[in-house]
Amino acid sequence: MDHLIISQERLSALTDSLIIQGDAKVALPRLPDQSVQCCVTSPPYWSLRDYDMPGQIGLEPSVDQYINRLVEVFAEVKRVLKDDGVLWVNIGDAYTSGDRGYRAPDKKNPVRAMVYRPETPEGLKPKDLIGLPWRLAFALQSDGWYLRSDLIWHKPNCMPESVKDRPTRAHEYLFLFSKSEHYYYDNEAVRENGRNRRTVWSIPTQPFKGAHFATFPPALVEPCILAGSRPEDFVLDPFFGSGTVGVVSNAFGRRYIGVELNQDYVNIAVDRLNSIFETPRVAKVVEK
Repeated sequence: MDHLIISQERLSALTDSLIIQGDAKVALPRLPDQSVQCCVTSPPYWSLRDYDMPGQIGLEPSVDQYINRLVEVFAEVKRVLKDDGVLWVNIGDAYTSGDRGYRAPDKKNPVRAMVYRPETPEGLKPKDLIGLPWRLAFALQSDGWYLRSDLIWHKPNCMPESVKDRPTRAHEYLFLFSKSEHYYYDNEAVRENGRNRRTVWSIPTQPFKGAHFATFPPALVEPCILAGSRPEDFVLDPFFGSGTVGVVSNAFGRRYIGVELNQDYVNIAVDRLNSIFETPRVAKVVEK
């Protein structure tokens, strides 16, 4: 696959949809100020999976380090967003490891196995629910974002868990942030049953062939893009994965910028978008 090369100079303007292969912290500073209307993303969850990629987010030794790295990434997202732009962040929670340095495979969910897990965070106990979504939400709020809404993504086909001392988790959080007090939000585009959209969205998970993890279901992304952008606007996903935000953006006449560290997932996203639309442009970030 041939790549455009993005050097240290910042792009003067965005002209068309683009996938950027590289670290979000390195790639985002190359994007122009106030060039994107909406950001929809799901960052790697902490201590959930090892993608064996140098610089990956999610395997930090502490929760605070993980949150701080995400705050830094989203600070660049804020710069790139237009003043009336919005940010949608989907993030799941996690439990402490109980100081086990690994996670055994679950009979009902074998991919959850990990050979390394961080120690129990300071101030928490073994088996504690960490509260990662709200830790991130409050950290972003403290960094200047307007925290506008917390939404529950209810998963009617949630992943089974081999637990007997608590309920099985069947939801994740989706937060709506804005850059400014007044921002673009098209409530008419996402009305349901003739009324303003509610904060609990019941949407099944939807696996994508070729990806080794549960991907963003398009039905979760659609209302975010429809409410947060207009046709021809740019929609950003700094953790592009298999490219769902690009697929939905294209389907609704938006342009997209996707940043993805893992070359394998860039390939998956390119093949996926190419099978539905046209071959996407791909760029590679070089640090020097």
